[in-house]
Amino acid sequence: MSEAVPHTPSCCAPARDAGGGHGPAVGASAAPTVTTVATIAPPIVRMASADGSARLGPAVAERSAQEGGLGNAERTARTEGRAADRASARADATVHLPGGSFLMGTDDTEGFAADGEGPIRQVTLRPFRIDVHAVSNERFAAFVDDTGYVTEAERFGWSFVFAGFLPAALRRGAARPEQTPWWCGVAGAHWRSPLGPGSGLDGLAVHPVVHVSWRDAAAYCRWAGGRLPTEAEWEYAARGGLEQRRYPWGDDLTPGGEHRCNIWQGHFPTRNTAEDGYKGTAPVDAFEPNGFGLYNMAGNVWEWCADWWTTDHSAGHRSNPAGPLRGTSRVMRGGSYLCHGSYCNRYRVAARTANTPDSTTGNLGFRCVRDV
Repeated sequence: MSEAVPHTPSCCAPARDAGGGHGPAVGASAAPTVTTVATIAPPIVRMASADGSARLGPAVAERSAQEGGLGNAERTARTEGRAADRASARADATVHLPGGSFLMGTDDTEGFAADGEGPIRQVTLRPFRIDVHAVSNERFAAFVDDTGYVTEAERFGWSFVFAGFLPAALRRGAARPEQTPWWCGVAGAHWRSPLGPGSGLDGLAVHPVVHVSWRDAAAYCRWAGGRLPTEAEWEYAARGGLEQRRYPWGDDLTPGGEHRCNIWQGHFPTRNTAEDGYKGTAPVDAFEPNGFGLYNMAGNVWEWCADWWTTDHSAGHRSNPAGPLRGTSRVMRGGSYLCHGSYCNRYRVAARTANTPDSTTGNLGFRCVRDV
């Protein structure tokens, strides 16, 4: 099967590894350093200390120190309270989807045939549950607080941030991939500091978590008792019960002049008029949901899928397809707040792209599904 990664869409960052196919690596003179996937340890819940022993993540370690002097009864009460909080955090709002057959893919003239959007094929899925919206910062924080998890962007020490969000000093000092110079490799950018040093999550609790790799997303899903959706599940869910429509709500991008998703308006990448109300991420439940009650299945942030990338799809009927057995890049769906029709109209329900599993950007998140 073909595993070629498409030409980098304007709203997608290059892969962290130069071998990923999404553009050249960050320049060697910049603070960020490029590391290949092969040199990265799997995501961990506990981190190794200097002497080789295991230590808790910062949030867990701080909490343990604070509780060191508590009596048994009070410590037990706090533990039980946290257990209830964890159960609540894991009980994310989901929608039960009945599965069945639908037409996946497109032959839309506005699409990208080279991305493997076609052919249109019948796919049958078993029932499953899916999060009504992307995982938010507050939900991801609950996961980190419970486990001490450290994301790949934190361990690498840098991530990709859209240049237009950065102060001049950071823009000047950041490395920019040649093919996509609107992206900057920023030291210190990660999910808690989405714009790099000095930034935080004030006002962003219910915005989608970003700067998460495929591995980070998969780790969260395991903690939450779920998994990442297959690409077929994601597209079935995004269509919201409509057959072969361009968007989750129909064929008109702005029906009656109403914006239905968070994408770029104006001239990319220099002027965003933000007519939809947002220049960056929007809350996870912004805009009207689709026919299945799911929010932001177009725009806002790209969402990781479980599948390895391929552009080789059979036109025949498939049941519960899960993609190739191996590959170098994972599928991403949905488009983001940086997508614009002049460059990248990949906010269509059949549009797709990919990136290496360790890649992290300021416009890439995820949601979970659960088997039933």
